[in-house]
Amino acid sequence: DVQLQASGGGFVQAGGSLRLSCAASGISFDDYAIGWFRQVPGKEREVVACSSISDRTIYYPDSVKGRFTISSDQGKNTVFLQMSSLRPEDTAVYYCHILRTDYWSQGTLVTVSS
Repeated sequence: DVQLQASGGGFVQAGGSLRLSCAASGISFDDYAIGWFRQVPGKEREVVACSSISDRTIYYPDSVKGRFTISSDQGKNTVFLQMSSLRPEDTAVYYCHILRTDYWSQGTLVTVSS
């Protein structure tokens, strides 16, 4: 049974930092590309970071490039999203996802105050 458990969301002031974690069980991140996504009410879910451990590729959209960093701890089968210089527009529910599968974590809410 595959499970993704996201954690680390919270309330932070603009300019602050948070680190999200996504722990997997029942599947190895080594074999897949992993993404962090976010969603606000009324908008489509958007990708904020993708990483493939096998081919060492990483993608960030311009909206977060230079501020967000995706990384992994293969030994713990956990993926992280380090978010710095947070802005109010980063407020959203964040999810981790194994690309090309139906596996999503539950959301973790990030709220950035101005």
